[in-house]
Formats: sequence, structure tokens, C-alpha cells
Amino acid sequence: MFKMILTISLIIVAISTLLYVYRLVKGPSTPDRVIALDAIGINLIGITAIISIVLNTNAFVEVILLLGILAFIGTVAFSKYLEKGEIIENDRNQ
Repeated sequence: MFKMILTISLIIVAISTLLYVYRLVKGPSTPDRVIALDAIGINLIGITAIISIVLNTNAFVEVILLLGILAFIGTVAFSKYLEKGEIIENDRNQ
């Protein structure tokens, strides 16, 4: 029963990821695309966690942490780019 619930949740999260990919490609504005990219990262973390539970292993914990860090850094970088138009500022005196 528990494996069936995990399989169903894995399918639902995978379908959700596909819908976010559609929003990433077709999004009406750039902030919508950034939010879709962040949500894809969160869904990848969820998919990895569900697979880790199904396989009954702790081997994917580092992968989950790495995906979380990369999703956070990507969201911050895109947000800074949308706000200022550049990610890395060359002039430190501003």
C-alpha cells in the first residue's frame, strides 16, 4: 500500500514538473519563467526524495542538498538580474 502511494505521488510530481516545463517555455513574462524554474528545482528535490524512499537508501541525501543549494542560488541570481540588469557588479563603491 505504501509503495503504491509513493508511486502515485511520484507520477503526480513528474506531471507537475512537465507542466512547469511548459510554463518555463511558454511563460508570458520573465518572472513567471523564473518562478517555474524554481518550482522545477523543488520538484526535482521531491522526486529525488521519493525515489530515495522507494529504494530504501540514504545515498541521495547529498544530491537533495546539492539540488536545494543550486535552486536557491539560481533563483537569487535570476532575481538580481531582473532587478538590476546584471548579476555581478564590477564597481564595489556603489
